[in-house]
Amino acid sequence: MAEEVLNVVSDQVSKFDALPQLIASSPSLQIALTVLIVGIIGIVIAYRSFANWTKKQKFSYTRPHFARFMRVGVLPFFAIALVSSTNVYIQTTELFNDSEQTVEEFNASETFAKTLNTINILVIGYSIAHLIPIFLDKLEKSNLEKEDYLNWKELRGFKDDKDDLFHKLFKWVPPKHPPDGLDESEFQKLLKTSEGIRKLESLRTKKGYPIGGFENLVKNPFEKFKESERRKYNEYYNFCITGNNESGKKLLPGKDPEEIYQIDMWREEKRLNHYDPIIPGGRPAGYAERKRKDLPKSYKQILPIGIFVAVVLGIVSWWGVDLFVLATATGGFAIGVGLALQETMQNYFAYIMIRKDKIFVEGDRIQLETNFNGYVHKITPRVTYIRHALNESYAVIPTRNLVNSQIINYSKELKTVPAIVKVGVSYLNNPKQVAAILVKIGKRAMKEIVDERGKHMVVQNRCPNLDQNLPSCGCDKEILEDLNQPVVRFNQFNDSSLDFALWVYVTDYGAQFKVQTEMRMMMYEEFKRYDIRIPWPIRTVYQGDEKREAKEIGSLDDIRNKVIDEFGVGDLSKGGDD
Repeated sequence: MAEEVLNVVSDQVSKFDALPQLIASSPSLQIALTVLIVGIIGIVIAYRSFANWTKKQKFSYTRPHFARFMRVGVLPFFAIALVSSTNVYIQTTELFNDSEQTVEEFNASETFAKTLNTINILVIGYSIAHLIPIFLDKLEKSNLEKEDYLNWKELRGFKDDKDDLFHKLFKWVPPKHPPDGLDESEFQKLLKTSEGIRKLESLRTKKGYPIGGFENLVKNPFEKFKESERRKYNEYYNFCITGNNESGKKLLPGKDPEEIYQIDMWREEKRLNHYDPIIPGGRPAGYAERKRKDLPKSYKQILPIGIFVAVVLGIVSWWGVDLFVLATATGGFAIGVGLALQETMQNYFAYIMIRKDKIFVEGDRIQLETNFNGYVHKITPRVTYIRHALNESYAVIPTRNLVNSQIINYSKELKTVPAIVKVGVSYLNNPKQVAAILVKIGKRAMKEIVDERGKHMVVQNRCPNLDQNLPSCGCDKEILEDLNQPVVRFNQFNDSSLDFALWVYVTDYGAQFKVQTEMRMMMYEEFKRYDIRIPWPIRTVYQGDEKREAKEIGSLDDIRNKVIDEFGVGDLSKGGDD
């Protein structure tokens, strides 16, 4: 079988061996080939200059896919035109007749034409291999733009919108009946004023759903949204290049490292920052590239290699090499390579499985069987990097091991987790009063604890911002069921204390630690205000005046009972298991 392959290849090589002899005997053919080679070199040089020029133009930032299409498409167009014109010239002018070279069973004109056509096919294959990912990327970015539009509707506008764009495109239509908790007279009264309508528009049901609906004021609001976002980007770009930006200098387009976001990168940064405005010049040069350098390659980056390999195999078959024979002859070599790369292939297929099934993705908080707890930093076809939650270390684990091990994913599907604070109070305190004060602390936590962006860290059925006619910060989004919180539990009678637990549900695993800290601070304040005493965790012979101490504590009973009347005791008196 191997001998058969070698014979086929030898036949093709013999044809190419005859071509140099043929070219050497024809001065006209030498001139034509020289022009072809010089022309290709000139095209490559001109293409590099053209590519560098396009990267500095505004359309490379406002229309990045069109710019990439131009850079990929220009070189092949001129290369194919040059090769094809050279081929036509050589064939029509019969340059092969200048030579007296004769080769048995060798058609010089046909073989030479086939060689030049092979070059054209390779150029076309290379171009298609790089153009297809551009179209796929454009399709993906268009879908993301539609998701941005849906989020914009959900938020009823972004912070950087001009002139209340949302209400220029949509009109709120009130429900036929007033929502729960609002009587008919008050409902009708609110409908008579613009402030009242805006308040009704921001209301949500107990399950977190908005009331009423919206009707379009324009034919295609999505197009108006896209126009608005492009205007914002143009304003961002102009601020960057004019020096009217945070850096105080004119930022140069096409510079390496990149100082200005392209529009797709600009949109992605807005998504990552919950659609907050992007400050021109607010990040150092190359920030976006460094931020994404560790991200794994997508299939769109690997696709060109597969397409070009398929083109090469097609050309090999066109030249008369039997691919089946070639594959059979190289089978032994492939088996040897496969055994040597066995673990590598296991890691690669594990990588594909993790990506396909979305077992975890970059940014997820997971815990391994070894109790290592951290964030998934990077997944590669060989190893996976997991960053410790406190940035103490990185765990580098073969990707195949993660498929065969038990993993706890705190970020998968249901992201909410409880932030629990346990506390013990004196036996001399009334448990119902303590429970009411803990409920008060939990409700304070729900309203007051926010992250660095001002967003509530406790998930809730209705965002507190709505009470002030402000847009929801997002703490009431993606709730799968009604949350009855804060939760207070009287856990046990301890040796020296009555043990309680208070918890609320936070947006993600990492948010619980800040919320717990803030709740402990609130707990200290409220316990001090209402004289709720925390006993020392020691055993001692008590020689105090218990009646006097009870009288001191009881002096604030009236104030603490008012807390019970105002906040209740949660579901503490209802019983039941969690």
